[in-house]
Amino acid sequence: MTVITHIEDLRILAKKRVPRMFYDYADSGSWTESTYRANESDFQQIKLRQRVAVNIENRSTASQMVGVDAVMPVAIAPTGLTGMQHADGEILAAKAAEKFGIPFTLSTMSICSIEDIATHTKVPFWFQLYVMRDRDFIERLIDRAKAAKCAALVLTLDLQILGQRHKDLKNGLSAPPKLTLTNILDMATKLRWCLGMAGTSRRQFGNIVGHVKGIENMGSLSEWTAKQFDPQLNWGDVEWIKKRWGGKLILKGIQDVEDARIAVESGADALIVSNHGGRQLDGAESSIRALPAIVAAVGDQIEVHMDGGIRSGQDVLKAVALGARGTYIGRAMLYGLGAMGEAGVTKALEIIHKELDLTMAFCGRTRIEQVDQTILLPGTYPT
Repeated sequence: MTVITHIEDLRILAKKRVPRMFYDYADSGSWTESTYRANESDFQQIKLRQRVAVNIENRSTASQMVGVDAVMPVAIAPTGLTGMQHADGEILAAKAAEKFGIPFTLSTMSICSIEDIATHTKVPFWFQLYVMRDRDFIERLIDRAKAAKCAALVLTLDLQILGQRHKDLKNGLSAPPKLTLTNILDMATKLRWCLGMAGTSRRQFGNIVGHVKGIENMGSLSEWTAKQFDPQLNWGDVEWIKKRWGGKLILKGIQDVEDARIAVESGADALIVSNHGGRQLDGAESSIRALPAIVAAVGDQIEVHMDGGIRSGQDVLKAVALGARGTYIGRAMLYGLGAMGEAGVTKALEIIHKELDLTMAFCGRTRIEQVDQTILLPGTYPT
């Protein structure tokens, strides 16, 4: 039996167990994937200062993100098609997050619906919203999130149009997968996945199918989504959504200081420094490199969070040291889910938490709020 010690072990196992089109969907970026790779590799260039002979008993990584208590400054990022990595994937990930004590964010493009997650969890989760041309649908989606008592709305701003992801085009990505010879042969080697999917009815986009007039099958859905992401999205829409929602609002996809300042003016509760996991503008700056300038500009006016490239607790600690009040994991969670279902998500969270706790101790800190740039080696991190 494989001993799982770090996130890479879960990635390798997920690659073996998840059909190629869905593994590739999770583990890829747009165009040359340079930003996707930089998100992860830029963390490695940041070096830590080891301190000794410091009392490091009674450590705590306890945090708050937009007023929500968390065991560590980490939330589950919204990821589309999670229920195709493993049957009922969003439900399993939400349950793992709830038991562990961190926030879970459900994507608009999830397989399990808002109502599915509300039924299977007790702690309020967060809901991520994409802005579509069909504003009546958006209003009803927001109302459904309210009815499910979601604790925050995460509004994604960087997907007005879709970045080209070569692997998805070559694999013919669809949910459920089209039964081509290539896909059938691939799925035949993924028996565990097939048995799981055979045992659930959740194989389509649960937040959309049955909730939009004329969307009753995947053919019409793919046509609808291609036409529905709204390229006209602007800051006026953010104001409208904030009023309609009325609760905690987090803006996702901020990479530029000027946009961060506008985000503050919008009245949002937090922003997420994010390049969509390197899946939109290839050649954009990595999230960890973009973070310090945004923190310097607006960090005293709004909670600054970040995602992109986090594969360890050390990455979380480095992001916190550079001013992030919270971080999000997407791929690390998906690797765990694809590898081992709910137990795999829990394992990913345990790995990250342990790495965070131990690294914080090696740096001579016992509380996460004590962590700042002084734990980093000067000259190795962006300023």
